[in-house]
Amino acid sequence: MADAPEVLCRPVRRRALWWFAAFGTAGAGLAAVGARYGRGPLAVWITVGLSLALLSVLCAYAATSRVGADEYGVHSRTLLRRRDMAWPDIADLRTYLQYGRNQEIRRVSVLLRDGHTRRLPLPMSGTSGDRAEFDAKLAALRALHRRHGDPESDHVPVITGRAAGHSTAVLWLVCVLLLAGAGLAASFVPSVGAEKRAWTAAVPCTAATSATERGECLSTQHAVIARTKISRGNQRSWLYFADGRPLERLGVSQDGAAGFHPGDRVELTVWRHRVRAVATNGHVWRDHFTGAGDVAVVAAGCALAAGYPGARLLLRRRGRRLPDDDVLPSALPFAAALVGTALWLMPLCYLRPTEPLDSPVTLTWAAAGTAVSLGMFTAAWRATRIRTPGDTPPTTTLEQADHFLAARFLDHTDYNPHGFGTHIVLGDGPPEVTPHPGPGRFAARRIPAERLTVTRVRRARGSDGDSVPRGWHIAELDDAGEPVRLAAAPEDLTRIIDALGCLRPAPDAERARP
Repeated sequence: MADAPEVLCRPVRRRALWWFAAFGTAGAGLAAVGARYGRGPLAVWITVGLSLALLSVLCAYAATSRVGADEYGVHSRTLLRRRDMAWPDIADLRTYLQYGRNQEIRRVSVLLRDGHTRRLPLPMSGTSGDRAEFDAKLAALRALHRRHGDPESDHVPVITGRAAGHSTAVLWLVCVLLLAGAGLAASFVPSVGAEKRAWTAAVPCTAATSATERGECLSTQHAVIARTKISRGNQRSWLYFADGRPLERLGVSQDGAAGFHPGDRVELTVWRHRVRAVATNGHVWRDHFTGAGDVAVVAAGCALAAGYPGARLLLRRRGRRLPDDDVLPSALPFAAALVGTALWLMPLCYLRPTEPLDSPVTLTWAAAGTAVSLGMFTAAWRATRIRTPGDTPPTTTLEQADHFLAARFLDHTDYNPHGFGTHIVLGDGPPEVTPHPGPGRFAARRIPAERLTVTRVRRARGSDGDSVPRGWHIAELDDAGEPVRLAAAPEDLTRIIDALGCLRPAPDAERARP
């Protein structure tokens, strides 16, 4: 690394981080001594020691982070890794946006020529106060990249959770875990159903029942309740028996324990070497057996829940040729199709968990539900298609009556101060920005169409903000030398541009990358 990097990023409170690391190390050492020679529960000492040790490692990692850039490339240093990336190997520098608790965490993401991405530990912005410094550091890094490399983009790509280039690792993990849970639950359906059927069909034991067969029949024992312990909430309640016979205590439900009192003589029903029922005069508690239908519903629910991250993965695969910062369509149409599928699939799984197609009624039920689901998923596939600016159909001529179209100027202008406009009204009069969907042009401001020129129309990006719907397009306008962005649905945007009389670019001005 060069001795004098042109851009250098270090932690803001480096000395405080080292102090916390030192205190954490000392605390972990004292906890280890306490676990060996001190008094008190060993688990408490171990928990405190591990927590302080983890705090020490995290603080040391943050304190040793260092990112520099010079004429040769970007150099990253952390406690565990050192990485050097030359400018010819870097395709672009982007902003990676993550949402924390009531905050936006911004980091620099490096896109390499081989398609891999690397997130730099610094600079990082977690509050509005350090946003300006983050933007300045990123601008300096991109200036070095333009001077010594060949960046792909002329703007700062912002990678959000809605963008095509966002990481899919979490989606894959959630999808796999839900599918594994569905498979595990489905594997228990036959055994759970067989156990409940065996309990329902069990008969009392007789004198002729052998010792090996007594586990499958119902045997009875008598006992006396010594005391009861009724727990609060969903915790298990307990019945304690006198002299610890035939067992010391038995876990029951809260309602089951409330019906018994100290001194009650009860009859215990034993099946498969466990107490399954406790009965006294006027009150009976029975053990709950989970039905095969309940487990089948859980399996179907997990499988359907895995469909939503699967749909998001499908949309990312569908938009793989888009720029990384382009916003993908929403997966909510697929979520609606999954909910519609659950409305007929879960009742079928509950009523027929092991043999869902054993009768003409259930067979017709499943066939009709499958046809409806296929229709909903087909509609969701069409609703989430990737629409580029050149795919917008020709506009129709508006009538003389006012039409309020949902559209927003994303930048502060004299006709849209502080982004107050939510709609643009077209029709009987000049195009105007309004803060309401009508009727009437109250508080409307005229759009100076004579000084606007359309430079290009593109899809929404992560830098446009999350307030822009996923399916909208962005028209980049030149307002007497000032760049202005206009966002609207593709058909509405075409109507607005035609009404403004602006010269539109060629349809291929903004296409997906190959």
